Amino acid sequence: MRRPLPRGRFHRQTAIAHPAEGSPTVFLVMRRMRAPLIVLILIFAISVFGLTLIPGQDADGNPVRMGFFDAFYFMSYTATTIGYGEIPHPFTGAQRLWVTATIYLTVIGWAYAIGSLLATLRDRAFREALALRRFTATIRRMREPFLLVVGYGQTGQLLGHALDTLGRRLVVVDRTPEHIDTLDIDPYYADIPGLVADARNPHTLGVAGLEHPACEGVVALTDNDEVNLVVAMTVALVRPGLPVIARTVSPAIEHRMRAFGSPTVVNPFDRYGDHLRLALHKPSAYLLTSWLIRGEGAEMPELGRPPASGRWVVCGFGRFGHKLTEDLRADGLEVTVIDPRADPVPGVTVIKADASEPAVLAEAGLAGAAGFVAGTDNDATNLSLVAAARTANPALFIGARQNRPANAPLFAAMEIDWLLVPSEMAAREIYARLSTPMLWRFLQEMPELGDEWAADTLERMRAYCGAHLGALWKLTLSAGETPGLRPWLRPGVVLGDLLRSPRDREQRLDAVPLMLMRDGVTVLGPADDTRLEEDDQLLIVGRPYARRSLVDTVTNRVVAEYVLSGREVPAGWVWQRVTGKIPTAAERSESPVRSSDDP
Repeated sequence: MRRPLPRGRFHRQTAIAHPAEGSPTVFLVMRRMRAPLIVLILIFAISVFGLTLIPGQDADGNPVRMGFFDAFYFMSYTATTIGYGEIPHPFTGAQRLWVTATIYLTVIGWAYAIGSLLATLRDRAFREALALRRFTATIRRMREPFLLVVGYGQTGQLLGHALDTLGRRLVVVDRTPEHIDTLDIDPYYADIPGLVADARNPHTLGVAGLEHPACEGVVALTDNDEVNLVVAMTVALVRPGLPVIARTVSPAIEHRMRAFGSPTVVNPFDRYGDHLRLALHKPSAYLLTSWLIRGEGAEMPELGRPPASGRWVVCGFGRFGHKLTEDLRADGLEVTVIDPRADPVPGVTVIKADASEPAVLAEAGLAGAAGFVAGTDNDATNLSLVAAARTANPALFIGARQNRPANAPLFAAMEIDWLLVPSEMAAREIYARLSTPMLWRFLQEMPELGDEWAADTLERMRAYCGAHLGALWKLTLSAGETPGLRPWLRPGVVLGDLLRSPRDREQRLDAVPLMLMRDGVTVLGPADDTRLEEDDQLLIVGRPYARRSLVDTVTNRVVAEYVLSGREVPAGWVWQRVTGKIPTAAERSESPVRSSDDP
């Protein structure tokens, strides 16, 4: 009997059937220009045939007829407005009368043909076919690894700019022409190919490079959860194992996505509740998380007023309200929900009314509440609810949901304690996953070490990096990535020695190791006396110059010799022989095993 395949794993890879290669733009032009070309050909043929029938005269007055070649030659330069003259003899009155008629006929024919051509060039189908031809040619020529981004709305644009600063190549697909047009306007370092198409069609993803060997992942960021589900399904069936990151706000869609492989699902509503609970219990851990996901150069956020324990009032009981209520109740907090379409929920006080009415807010008892969240899908409603709640109880911890980026100044003016911008939250989380995958694992495991550990890490980062977040990078101690450390990798390298300055080894680099990963096991905040081994992976944050200095240490054996052992060795082979300072194998095997703290 045939055994079923394990759930979420697909062993058979299918291929997207591509249409036969051809030139749709040429065929489209030929179809649209068929009638004008036929008219031009008929006018030309009639004009030539008429010239051969009308008799002329030679210089002696003898009758003569023009041949087909002479007639064709004459009409060619006459119809194109070049006009060399009358050949092979001066025309008679009848010939000139015929030529006059044919001139006007050709003018009409050319006007008809040119007008049809201009209309074809302005035709939407022609422009789409031309754009598709350019797009496919660009994808075919790509050799660098690229990410396929499906959906270029608010989240896509934020993520695109962040990844572009890292030098990551992107290919964008969106069904809205205005979104694709912004690719030509936005200041990107590299050209980003964009295609206006519906991602629900698997052929669209095939044209966009899903099967291209340089495609390293797919990010589904449309505002339609069903479309994101189809994208995740297509990738799982066409290219099993290709990384997929999909955005959704529906738990049901998330469950259906996970039925196809193991996509990374980002739910901004879910993350809002997780961050709220983290800030409620571990404010320093939340501050560290929010700083690291903002990207290089981000200013260290201030530790605002922490959310208070007590009863919370949530206005809006859609997907966001449901998830937030679950998170608050999971912390043992009492929740009152206000929504005109809310259904009764066990353990939750539900007021089925419009929260914009003053009597409804009074019924919710804001005076005795600890927190208030305006979570509807209308920004104007949320702003008015925040103003009313603050008037009723100025001590309330205020949370709100901002749906449109254009309203950011209004929400900033309200000085909201906890603001949710779904597009920004999703973009930051995806950026953290794509820019440095180790960072996301660090963020997941870091809260377990407690708030005191997070506060100490924040102080170290502030001491070495300042008030602005430094560069964040991963370092793998392998022969390929760190050739300068090859003599030291087998006996082991002390972390504190590795972080010495190549200019003065008595000075430490402005860098903080956040995590060490060895054989899948992680150590968060490794100490300076930690001995590193071959194939260890380090997650480091520090100033940009510290990253460059560390690259010099791990790639240049002469620099590594000075940093790890203190011996200054000439760089060149000839200069080593001249000075006699030639490092021996014994010295190299002995020097790296001693730590700077050893006697």
